[in-house]
Amino acid sequence: MPVVNRIAAFSEEIAEWRRDLHAHPELDYDVHRTAGIVAEKLKSFGCDEVVTGIGRTGVVGVIRGSKPGDKVIGMRADMDALPIHEATNKPYASKTPGKMHACGHDGHTSMLLGAAKYLAETRNFAGTAVVIFQPAEEGGGGGRAMVEDGMMERFGITEVYGMHNMPNMPVGQFGLRPGPLMAAADRFTIEIEGRGAHAAQPHGSIDTVMITSQLITALQSVVSRNVDPLESAVLSITLIRAGDAFNVLPQTATLKGTVRTLNKSVQDLIERRMTDIVNGICSMHEAKAHFTYDRGYPVTRNHEAQTYFAAKAAGAIVGEDKVDLTLAPTMGAEDFSYMLEARPGAFIFVGNGDSAGLHHPAYDFNDQVIPIGVSYWARLVESAMPA
Repeated sequence: MPVVNRIAAFSEEIAEWRRDLHAHPELDYDVHRTAGIVAEKLKSFGCDEVVTGIGRTGVVGVIRGSKPGDKVIGMRADMDALPIHEATNKPYASKTPGKMHACGHDGHTSMLLGAAKYLAETRNFAGTAVVIFQPAEEGGGGGRAMVEDGMMERFGITEVYGMHNMPNMPVGQFGLRPGPLMAAADRFTIEIEGRGAHAAQPHGSIDTVMITSQLITALQSVVSRNVDPLESAVLSITLIRAGDAFNVLPQTATLKGTVRTLNKSVQDLIERRMTDIVNGICSMHEAKAHFTYDRGYPVTRNHEAQTYFAAKAAGAIVGEDKVDLTLAPTMGAEDFSYMLEARPGAFIFVGNGDSAGLHHPAYDFNDQVIPIGVSYWARLVESAMPA
């Protein structure tokens, strides 16, 4: 089953949906226009049930097959955009300054809508397909909100699958792996209080700038000298704030950053060592330290059986040789991880071709991917629940 003829026939219509969503990006949970369009289209396709307001602004559509079955397959797309000023100069570029679809969620939403249209027309499966449209993937935890809202239980979902485009992977290729695929994303804040002073009289200060400099250097030893080199970890300091004048040693300083890991034991180790280093260096200089470590999205961990099943479905569309089952993990994060903690399933990448990277002002979803992605969803459902 290569690209489905029926899907190829209305791929340009799906692309038009995508370009409209691209021109009207919405952030976080404030995806009311997008969710409204999704709900109306699902109703027009003849879905058996369309429910809004799951996880605040999420939308769920239910499509029952031509025959009953025990399986309920969930398929998820994300709807939100990013606070980035677009630089694509496309005719359908964002009409809202400072907001753009820089991660391809417009494409993900449109492809899943296309799959819903096809599945509602054909119903060539025995069981139930559930299409999930999620808000607030970009840091807002919309996946967790939908799970905590009882989505899995309410719709009886037994397995759940997600898909994301990948720039610089050729169009017509897929990639995934069993086990950890994307990292846990944590964030930290270090607040230091010393003693401010005139810059010409440093002996009267507890110099928060000097302490900050020592912390930056010391914290880089956590990964290089504490984490097993065969494990993966990233510790990045991304914000430093101290002082307002050239001749004043500031009373306070703040550092912020992120930690990415693929293993909980490594995550625990990094938090513990960071705590020791922050408290130790600040204590050595008689400064006060307040260290906050917030655990964010967990590791996106694919379940083994569902990973191989997803790879087989993708191979049926593009050929087995175009599916990489040993794709290297990425240290980016995904809140589909919450759905994979709630139900077995798999997350897969589909090639976006030669494009700007994700979260880049010049990024655009490649519409050539649409018939491939939609056909993958169709194949997944019809293979998992043959009529």
